[in-house]
Amino acid sequence: MTIMATTPGARGSGRNWTFLTNHGHVLLAIARNPTARLRDVADEVGVTERAAQAIVADLEAGGYLRRTRVGRRNEYTVNPAGHFRHPAEADQQVGALLALFTAEPLREPVAES
Repeated sequence: MTIMATTPGARGSGRNWTFLTNHGHVLLAIARNPTARLRDVADEVGVTERAAQAIVADLEAGGYLRRTRVGRRNEYTVNPAGHFRHPAEADQQVGALLALFTAEPLREPVAES
């Protein structure tokens, strides 16, 4: 299970929060591994499997991903052209966020001997 950073609250109590919602985290986890089991996605995000199922259903209904049955498993296709839902970012596509978090790091060229 993922551990979140604790930020001191106004009264000294610890509050856990992140910049991305669970929906964002699930979408990123699926973008990184389109054949992941929901159990693994839930564990990575830090939610229950049932919550991950509900989030995937929301993302599918919103057009952010498509689920395809392959044998006994699901395979997901993310739609990077989907727009953010909040009015402040509605003109931006989620593909830019996905690219930021899923891009392979650049590798240094191997020097030839």
